[in-house]
Amino acid sequence: MALSLAISPCPNDTFVFDALVHGRVPGAPPVEVTFADVDVTNTAAERGAFDLVKVSYAALPWLLDDYHLLPCGGALGRGCGPLVLTRADQPDLSGATVAVPGDRTTAYLLFRLWSAGRPPARIEVVPFHEIMPGVAAGRYDAGLVIHEARFTYHRYGLTALVDLGEWWESDTGLPIPLGAILARRGAVDPVAAAGWIRESVRQAWADPSASRGYVLAHAQEMEPDVVDRHIGLYVNEFTADLGDAGFAAVEALLGRAADAGLVPQTSNSRATAWTS
Repeated sequence: MALSLAISPCPNDTFVFDALVHGRVPGAPPVEVTFADVDVTNTAAERGAFDLVKVSYAALPWLLDDYHLLPCGGALGRGCGPLVLTRADQPDLSGATVAVPGDRTTAYLLFRLWSAGRPPARIEVVPFHEIMPGVAAGRYDAGLVIHEARFTYHRYGLTALVDLGEWWESDTGLPIPLGAILARRGAVDPVAAAGWIRESVRQAWADPSASRGYVLAHAQEMEPDVVDRHIGLYVNEFTADLGDAGFAAVEALLGRAADAGLVPQTSNSRATAWTS
């Protein structure tokens, strides 16, 4: 039977999973793909809707009873954090309305940790593609953005008030955990799934041209140079293996958030993952 997989249409996900989705990973079963923004997959995972699913690390406390955290395939790194964007006439968030891409996204969790002593007046959950145009048009005072927006926000005349990745890295010394790959307990062997994903990543790196058509077909009108920069930033050594630094970053994020009362307390993430 085919495995159900939910990922975003972003270039990092299509690049990583191209070989697996298209049957080029030996021993892997057929895969049926659903594309959705991460705020959608966070919610769908709570219902057990997919066998393999990309979610926000911030959503793990609600999901680890039903899913294994896999040590590969996700998005975690350095210099790749969310940005808080404003117009030039909005120098801070005093009294501000801030558009965010989802209430259980890692970006929003980082924002809540960063702004704990000076929260904005109002938060609105907005589809990601509407955030930058909405801030530029004055519908929102600020916007929280991720991924390729760090390469394109200047086109909207916006300013980066803070790079939450830089803030996190300077405060913790750890990489920033963004998106995780989970395997549903009882539906898929996490050891096997990790092996399939690692082989898919290996093939993507060995021959980037093989995935080019698939990546560009789902890149939501991104220019090829932005696609390449996106993949170069978000597909890195942590994609192949979280390793000690990756797991430490996840544990630090969820531990700090639990201590602040923002997420439920969880057991050590390493204990819930297959880590070899």
